[in-house]
Amino acid sequence: MSPFSDIMKEKGADIMMNPTMFDPIALESWYSDEENEVLLQKELENYLQNYFSCFSQQPQRRLFQTFIQGLLSSLERKSIEPIALHFSGEKYVRPMQLFFSRSPFDEQPLLDTYQELLSRQIGAGNGMLSVDDTSFVKKGKHSVGVKRQYCGRLGKTENCQSGVFLAYAGDNGYGLVDYELYIPQEWFGDAFTQLRQECHIPEEITFSTKNNIARRMINQVIRGGQFQVRWVGCDAAYGNDHDFLDHLELPEGVWYFAATNAKEQVFLEYPEMTFPETKRGRPRKHPLLSHGPTSVRDIAEDPSLPWETVVLAEGSKGPITAERKFLRCYSSRAQGSRNYVMPGGEIWLYLRKYADNEIKYFISNAPADLPVQELDRAATLRWPIEQCFEECKSNLGMGHYECRSYQGWNRHMLFVMIAHLFATQIRDIFKKKPFH
Repeated sequence: MSPFSDIMKEKGADIMMNPTMFDPIALESWYSDEENEVLLQKELENYLQNYFSCFSQQPQRRLFQTFIQGLLSSLERKSIEPIALHFSGEKYVRPMQLFFSRSPFDEQPLLDTYQELLSRQIGAGNGMLSVDDTSFVKKGKHSVGVKRQYCGRLGKTENCQSGVFLAYAGDNGYGLVDYELYIPQEWFGDAFTQLRQECHIPEEITFSTKNNIARRMINQVIRGGQFQVRWVGCDAAYGNDHDFLDHLELPEGVWYFAATNAKEQVFLEYPEMTFPETKRGRPRKHPLLSHGPTSVRDIAEDPSLPWETVVLAEGSKGPITAERKFLRCYSSRAQGSRNYVMPGGEIWLYLRKYADNEIKYFISNAPADLPVQELDRAATLRWPIEQCFEECKSNLGMGHYECRSYQGWNRHMLFVMIAHLFATQIRDIFKKKPFH
């Protein structure tokens, strides 16, 4: 009997856990000695107790617990069958499959509990909510939402599913906050009626673009008030969408820091607008501008605004430096269906050059009196969502799922997020604990 089994027996626990083969996420010392292993098992048991009230039946709790153990293990494949076989045996494969596809529990209380625990762990410090989507390559045509579409991980069009995720990053760490599967528009046509039924897509689900999904998640989390948010970040797929930015429900003191592309146009100065008299024809619908906008690429190449080298943050391998330039300017907004651009609100333009000379472009509606160091900090808060994807995909089996249903996909992603938060908590414990 393992040391953890002895601990559970002494506590009179009604759910017995098998020893978990924790997969180190940047923690080579997780398996350093027996004392650490016992500590990990105790911490996991205490952590999972937070979620047990979300399940009405004990078998559900046991299957949930087993699957989280499997995600944290060093199993090569972290899907239903390998996890059930390793931890419980062949007779538990089918119950685990049914747990994902048909078991009657609501994911929302689990997500609410997870978000509350996450906010306690990392939610302070005026951090950033970042939205991004990530893809999962899949074979066949019968998995929910699958389509030949752009796959960012491969950098090309591929048969895949795509999920929109929201992350939080601040002084106390980072983690995924919310998620939603993107279901392509064609899936809501008559030709997909049978497939929607087979994948158990709820009838109330309707088509929504990734940007609308992202905006809805951001607005909901900000309204909830669990996380101390100073910034909302996004990549250019969202930052190029002016309608997306303009309809974020940002309270006072919360601003966006959005990536855009080199074609984005801004006004360096606010133009004069006039309506010249016309002798014939209809009067002008739009004013004549004294000057037009400038592309952000041209600003990046303008030698009169030099690049500055700054230290953005202190990393594990030393200072993180970057070349950047910034200036106040005015946004541009297209008017109607015609190719006509009008000046919008005053914004920051923030440009960052990387070691390979690649330039990233950002715009922000933060106020003019904001110290530039705050923009530097915002630039460092965008990468943690990519770190979440990397850790969850490389270590926690985020893309290993084999279930085809809408419910199965949602449950797998939520369980991965729950496992990732535990890994975050363990990091903190081991930072404070001396090793032998």
